Amino acid sequence: MQFGNILRWLLEEKDITQKQLSDDLHIAASTLGHYINNRREPDYDTLKRIAVYFNVSIDYLLDHHFKQGANDIEGELLGALRQLPPKQQHICLEQVRAAARACGGE
Repeated sequence: MQFGNILRWLLEEKDITQKQLSDDLHIAASTLGHYINNRREPDYDTLKRIAVYFNVSIDYLLDHHFKQGANDIEGELLGALRQLPPKQQHICLEQVRAAARACGGE
């Protein structure tokens, strides 16, 4: 998936307008539009700011899967986790750790 498609999806998922994102990150609206329409790609510093803003990795933004053999459930879990506020993310992590211990995983 191209960067612009991922960025568009994040905007929709977080219910953020392009204007709000451009204002929050001090990016010209036209530049952001070029990113979303896959006409341009951000420089490294802008890419980092976008990743921090959405609480995702740069690898996620670039659709880079560095782990060989990663299965679909991992992606689904990660996507669901990213939808949660930080406090709920920590609760979820503790629940997964407890389940892993119960199954003999730790």
